[in-house]
Amino acid sequence: QVQLVESGGGLVQPGGSLRLSCAASGSIFSIYVMGWYRQAPGKQRELVATLNTAGSTNYADSVKGRFSISRDNAKKTVYLQMNSLKPEDTAVYYCNARNVRLNEGGRYLEVWGQGTLVTVSS
Repeated sequence: QVQLVESGGGLVQPGGSLRLSCAASGSIFSIYVMGWYRQAPGKQRELVATLNTAGSTNYADSVKGRFSISRDNAKKTVYLQMNSLKPEDTAVYYCNARNVRLNEGGRYLEVWGQGTLVTVSS
């Protein structure tokens, strides 16, 4: 059983910063891509940022230059540093792990975290 546990959400004023963390637990052989998605009220879930083991990143245009994704492969943890936050960044942020393998040669899995709420408001 693989679980993703997010932390770091909360209430922040516009222009402020938050850092989200997501730790994967369980008997994991490898995780190729870890990333963050978000879902605002009444909207579909959307990509925020992803990072693979080769170091390649992908950011939504709306967060480029403000958000930064990083990961600690040894700790199976991914981080999202969010700066210059705007009210439109308010959403539930979900951690995602893709191409997860529990053993060498095993099938690939995709796992989602439970979500953490980020509210940007004065």
